[in-house]
Amino acid sequence: MESRVKAFGHAIHPMLIVFPLGLLATAVVFDILHLITDRSGFAVAAAYAIAAGIIGGLVAALPGWIDWSAIPAGTRAKRVGLFHGAGNMLVLLLFAVSWLLRVNAGDWVPGAWALIFGFAGVAIAGVTGWLGGELVERLGVGVDDGAGLQAPSSLSHNKTTRRGRVRHEPS
Repeated sequence: MESRVKAFGHAIHPMLIVFPLGLLATAVVFDILHLITDRSGFAVAAAYAIAAGIIGGLVAALPGWIDWSAIPAGTRAKRVGLFHGAGNMLVLLLFAVSWLLRVNAGDWVPGAWALIFGFAGVAIAGVTGWLGGELVERLGVGVDDGAGLQAPSSLSHNKTTRRGRVRHEPS
């Protein structure tokens, strides 16, 4: 099943999710560094990374939701996609609570609850990331119908069939 939201022949959702995942994971690394060194700069960096990760996650969610809505009802892919999307919304919520707790502290230094919410968020993101991989790698969601080891470039006007034959399309 091909993605509904593409740029230059490639699904946009997988391109966008790397940013929020990286930012939120980096925020947890900054929190750990803050705990080890007690340097407030790491706490501030974590808060900024969380804010950017939440914004990026919301931006990535839109094409993901559009692609999910195109999956046929009653399929395993629809169920996996639902858990993937709902889990990622939970991740964003957990990090948003962590961020709000830091703001309310006044100095961006995370208390125990802010850390717990962030650590839980990154753990759940690992599970939802695996579910996203299951959607693409196992169930073929978002994969071009003509994908294959010998498929022409996505920028080409030629399409490859599942049997590996090149179908020439007029420009």
